[in-house]
Amino acid sequence: MIILEFKAKGNKHQYSAIDEAIRTVKFIRNSCLRYWMDNKGVSKFDLNKYSAVLAKNFPFANELNSTARQSSAERAWSSIVRFFDNCNKKVPGKKGFPKFQKNCRSVEYKQSGWKFSPDKKSIIFSDKKGIGKLKLKGTWDLWRFDNKQIKRVRIVRRADGYYVQFCVSVDIKEDLEPTGTAIGLDVGLKDFYTDSTGRTEPNPRFYRTEEKRLKFYQRRVYRKKKGSSNRRKAVNKLGRHHLKISRQREEHAKRLARCVIRSNDLVAYEDLRVKNLAKNHCLAKSINDAGWYQFRKWMEHFGTKFGKVTVAVNPAYTSQNCSDCGEVVKKSLSTRTHACKCGCQLDRDHNAAINILKRALSTVGHTGTWIIDPNASGDLTSTVLGSGQVQQVGSLSEESPSL
Repeated sequence: MIILEFKAKGNKHQYSAIDEAIRTVKFIRNSCLRYWMDNKGVSKFDLNKYSAVLAKNFPFANELNSTARQSSAERAWSSIVRFFDNCNKKVPGKKGFPKFQKNCRSVEYKQSGWKFSPDKKSIIFSDKKGIGKLKLKGTWDLWRFDNKQIKRVRIVRRADGYYVQFCVSVDIKEDLEPTGTAIGLDVGLKDFYTDSTGRTEPNPRFYRTEEKRLKFYQRRVYRKKKGSSNRRKAVNKLGRHHLKISRQREEHAKRLARCVIRSNDLVAYEDLRVKNLAKNHCLAKSINDAGWYQFRKWMEHFGTKFGKVTVAVNPAYTSQNCSDCGEVVKKSLSTRTHACKCGCQLDRDHNAAINILKRALSTVGHTGTWIIDPNASGDLTSTVLGSGQVQQVGSLSEESPSL
């Protein structure tokens, strides 16, 4: 599955119709959630049937396409399933009991309620909301895909306008020549990551760089009268700047993950729980600004796409243990150099990256070819590669950001 996104161009009447459709989606989702709370033993199919009941009782809900109403009910059911999964897995802390949605920003259609123009440069929504024909602005070519391959169509509202997303069912796997290298990554706040060869990637700190400008826009919002058009404009300006920062962070993680995966056959990284790490109020802003989760998400995606191995290891004591002799050398966060009595002296993050790679190799049990044979039997020896690794791609611009 891949997601193709296009900027939607229309008039004010069409944008108002999209907003009305989004409000209807929120109403159906919250109504289905209330129905589940009031009736024990409700299933996913019962919520889909209840969305049809809402369409009969409320004319504005009947104006929305039936598949869009079903998608709204499925949103409520996904939040219910996530809550029960957290309970069954005994996730520490709050389990995420489903809440009523306050802000909704999208409406999703399935394989009906829309159609393309003959040149596939526009899309027409045929329900009674009055959205009509929207022009699509983007770099992807939709004519390459058959309409049956498009499983979902979603209209998303953002601070800088409206977008149309297409969920396309295609095979995204590509074959690459093996590089014969393996690498361990230790993410941090000083540097974005340090690998097991000692190479570091600088931390861009997008939010910290634009924080002064964000405070300026935030002050402008507070100075405007509540409910006025000037306040809405100020809020939109603030939202656009936040959107710009989030896009920069996501694009940086995607390009960097693609470079790392293409340059190595095995990539080991820490299995961090970023949500728990962000509970440290002194470091929460810097941790969220780093975007470790986005980086891991894209590495796993490109690992699947290019047929590379990605291994998440337990991060416990990777910074404290000596990568040479295994002795525990306790150090605080302020101590940036690892110095062991065996004579090993490395940067703290470099030492942790080597430990991460060793732990991944001992877990996976690879040989020098880095190929997993599910039918193999017996014990496999782990080979730790030395300094003769192929150099990674140095520039992010050498890799395409597309999926």
